[in-house]
Amino acid sequence: MKMRDILSADMKQQLKKVLSPSTKSDESLTRRDWEEIMGTRRDTFRRVGGRIRRN
Repeated sequence: MKMRDILSADMKQQLKKVLSPSTKSDESLTRRDWEEIMGTRRDTFRRVGGRIRRN
């Protein structure tokens, strides 16, 4: 038995609405947001005299 056999037409429409990606997002991501997502804006650390310091 498949899911399409069990679900009603109304439930199928609700699932499509929830699962389908929106064509236009409410807010576009800035360059800084993308850099943060990709991890280029993370703190860098180095060892100085046995201690670890943040650059």
